[in-house]
Amino acid sequence: MQHRLSRQHVVDMCRTMLDRGYLKATEGNVSVRVPGHRLYAVTPSNYDYDRMRVEDICIVDFDGRHVPDDSGVELKPSIECGMHANIYRERPDVNAIVHTHQPYASALAFLRKPIPALTDEQVRFLGREVAIIDYAPSGTSFLARNVQKKVASGDNAFIIANHGVVAVGTDPDRAVFNMALLEKVCIAYLLALTSEAGRVFTIPTAIREIAFGKLRADEKRIAAQITEAVEPLRVPADEPLPSADAVAAETTAEAAVESDEAPGAESARLGYAISTYPDVEDVMRRLKALTAQPIRGLRHDALLDVLNYFDTKCRASKEITDRAKRRIPGGVQHNLAFNYPFPLAIEKAEGAYLVDRDGNTYIDFLQAGGPTILGSNYGPVNERVAEVVRDCGPVTGLFHEYELKLAEIIHRYMPHIQMYRALGSGTEAVMAAVRGARAFTGKKMVIKVGGAYHGWSDTMVYGLRVPGTYRMNAKGIPFGATARTREAFPHDLGQLKRKLIENRLRGGTAAVVVEPVGPESGTRPAPRDFNAQVRQLCDEFGALLIFDEVVTGFRLGLGGAAGYFGVTPDLTVLGKAVSGGYPMAGGVGGRADVMAVFGSGLDGKSGAHIQVGGTLSANPLSCAAGYFAIEEMARTGAPVIAGRAGDRLTRGLQRLIDSYGLPYVAYNQGSIVHLECSGVMLLDMRHPVKLLKENKARKRLMEQMGAAYTAHGIITLAGSRMYTSMADTDAVIDDALTRFDQVFALVEGV
Repeated sequence: MQHRLSRQHVVDMCRTMLDRGYLKATEGNVSVRVPGHRLYAVTPSNYDYDRMRVEDICIVDFDGRHVPDDSGVELKPSIECGMHANIYRERPDVNAIVHTHQPYASALAFLRKPIPALTDEQVRFLGREVAIIDYAPSGTSFLARNVQKKVASGDNAFIIANHGVVAVGTDPDRAVFNMALLEKVCIAYLLALTSEAGRVFTIPTAIREIAFGKLRADEKRIAAQITEAVEPLRVPADEPLPSADAVAAETTAEAAVESDEAPGAESARLGYAISTYPDVEDVMRRLKALTAQPIRGLRHDALLDVLNYFDTKCRASKEITDRAKRRIPGGVQHNLAFNYPFPLAIEKAEGAYLVDRDGNTYIDFLQAGGPTILGSNYGPVNERVAEVVRDCGPVTGLFHEYELKLAEIIHRYMPHIQMYRALGSGTEAVMAAVRGARAFTGKKMVIKVGGAYHGWSDTMVYGLRVPGTYRMNAKGIPFGATARTREAFPHDLGQLKRKLIENRLRGGTAAVVVEPVGPESGTRPAPRDFNAQVRQLCDEFGALLIFDEVVTGFRLGLGGAAGYFGVTPDLTVLGKAVSGGYPMAGGVGGRADVMAVFGSGLDGKSGAHIQVGGTLSANPLSCAAGYFAIEEMARTGAPVIAGRAGDRLTRGLQRLIDSYGLPYVAYNQGSIVHLECSGVMLLDMRHPVKLLKENKARKRLMEQMGAAYTAHGIITLAGSRMYTSMADTDAVIDDALTRFDQVFALVEGV
């Protein structure tokens, strides 16, 4: 049944008003706007409210026409359909309407006497006055037009002469509240009129205007959710979702056989995680519409239930993380673990699931921040790594075979990485890449894309996460450390070229560093041809192009983002997945002539070699883990399977967003899935007032939604990003979508 939730709201409103005595038998009618559609759900004509079912509710469009469905119930909608349609067209802030004939309001309807501003509460919720709507016969276009003229005033309650009342609200609960408040006001006004004539005083005009101003602010806030919205992505209920299981079933053991193919050919044959690149222009349009609207978060009662989950079901996590605050700054050692309202302590990880200290099980869409493409705690890799550790331990300080084997298998799938230097983390790899670029080119300036995260080194903590913020997050970093770093606004090729021209006057640009899918793993998705155009600019100005593939390396496919986009960088930074989720995961690779500077005095380019190091870099455990993980990804087709799981999750989320009429935006680049509910990551210094005004509220909403997902058994990255893995079967994704459905049903105004 389509639009079931809106129909259910109508039934619930009727039951509430029956219980409170505001409805009798078949009198009056009730409707609720269907979010995201030019439709509303309304009570059927001449039907006993006490017997009403969800399937009895009718769907009507904004022209007042009945829209039949396949529910099998053929009831006619209320004869006042035209009146309801006119109100919804006139007032985008209205999401629910109540038309009743309660006794005290009807008395004033017979007297045709409007109610002046008697109390702050009345003005705050109902408007400056409760006006009289001119009489017209029931169900006629004349009455519909008369109502439309009056509701344009912005008030929320009206008396129809010799007929009844109309109360409207921003949601079903508010519409019922306004109707009940109107009856209360009618009782008081009638008593005052009959007890002592001439002694009914209105509130002072100034106070009335203050109260009414609050009402208008609320109306504008809610109206913006419709007027600033874009047409939602329509996902038919019967559309089959993409299948990861089907891809997994097609994968054969032949993928694991050593091949004589030229380097890179095998990557192309095995395929990539992105089946269809997102329509970046459309995604950005939707993200801008999201940030233009007021935030839509959880209802207050729902948020309390979420917090109660953590208080009652996660006590062991809270106890140990509270203890940790006494010995660990902030209570956790990694930023990924900072979750609202407090971090969870995880005891077990396997495949698509995590189990916390209290025994709660979660679907794991964090996947350690992205590296575990095979799924968490992948047995076949663990067993082979254990053999290496048994033989030589985790580290010797001397050369080990798997240092070479890792470099060879990386070159096999990423032929542009002719040489590879293993380091301890993505941050170290970015530091080394920038240092190497400066040494090789003899130039000092570096340009990054604003908002991108390239680790926490002094040079790159600049324009971090929020474009245009320059050194805002550079506490403890001397000005000299960032003096030769510049940022260009995301995907603004014109500004990037201007920076390159400016840098030419300062001695030239050593490197341009980009995340190939866009800053923060595609939170601002890069246009399909962006990387190719950056490559051209780098060639024009003699700068090296550095791809930060800490997330995309192997996650987009064994050829990485470079293979997918068909763009060859000079240097590539790897991390996370290069050790399959094992520690000391990072490194930099690229052209042999550029990589020669990393010889550290052994065979480094004369006069240009740089110092990089680390006792634990390239240890046997990490190198073996990386080699085995890449082998398994090739054998199983894990990146492509994970990508189809991301497709299934994204399309399912888009269907839910459409069905609930939410302004949220879901899109993916293969197994990197974005679910934006607040758009806080889209704020920037080009609109500083909006950033300062809305940053905290939108960040808080993102945290609260992340907590709600967790309380329903889903772990995400900060409530806005998810990484799928080979372990995410169709059944796992469908289970997750059921849980997201439960969360979206808790959002205010759905």
